[in-house]
Amino acid sequence: MKVNIEIDCSPEEARRFMGLPDVEKANAVYVDAISKAMQGVSNVDQLEEYARQLAPMGQMGLKVFQNFMEGARNASTQKSADDTKQGK
Repeated sequence: MKVNIEIDCSPEEARRFMGLPDVEKANAVYVDAISKAMQGVSNVDQLEEYARQLAPMGQMGLKVFQNFMEGARNASTQKSADDTKQGK
């Protein structure tokens, strides 16, 4: 059995409903820091170094995020393969 539920709400309403914190101010500071850092960039290596320094938890945080994205992609690929086998 498959059940679909659609909820029409804004991202702000969804955030509050799920009890997630409002990180808008922290995000603004982070974006501002990245924007300022990028103004002085003259090559790609320099930009990569700035990103590593500014990223939450540095290089480890980037690696965790990368692993998360790869896991999601692999799960999606596996689900598509399973659906194909089942004739969905």
